[in-house]
Amino acid sequence: MTPNPAEPEPGTAARQAVMALCADASRQELQAVLARLDVPPAEDLRAPETGLVMATGRIGGDGRPFHVGEVSVTRAAIRLADGATGFAYHLGRDRTKARLAAILDALWQEPARRTGVEAALAEAAARAEAERRQAARRTAATRVEFLTVARGED
Repeated sequence: MTPNPAEPEPGTAARQAVMALCADASRQELQAVLARLDVPPAEDLRAPETGLVMATGRIGGDGRPFHVGEVSVTRAAIRLADGATGFAYHLGRDRTKARLAAILDALWQEPARRTGVEAALAEAAARAEAERRQAARRTAATRVEFLTVARGED
């Protein structure tokens, strides 16, 4: 059976979730996670760098895109001493955070280390989920329910 190029490889969604968690975590959280793991030396494939990306939003009933504005994004690419490579992108200008996240991405990709990385990230994941729930509660408190009544002519 020929693989469909439109379908992601198995594990891609899990890797994306870990990369998103690293992007959402603070620098201090990533440093704490790496302190709990056995991390081989890492070299920069691409030194952390900051640039601008155009953010796009959608508005109206048809969801037409519009440009919201530019946002700062920092990216990094590393190779561990054992050959694993990792990549990271995050909003903001923290180059150290981008490098730490790239190291975690490289560690996560190795099946032998994956469980340890996920366990070390569990605290950051719990904090991020609690923040999401809090934001959802604040948003729900401002929700307005509209009832439309159609009246006919007598």
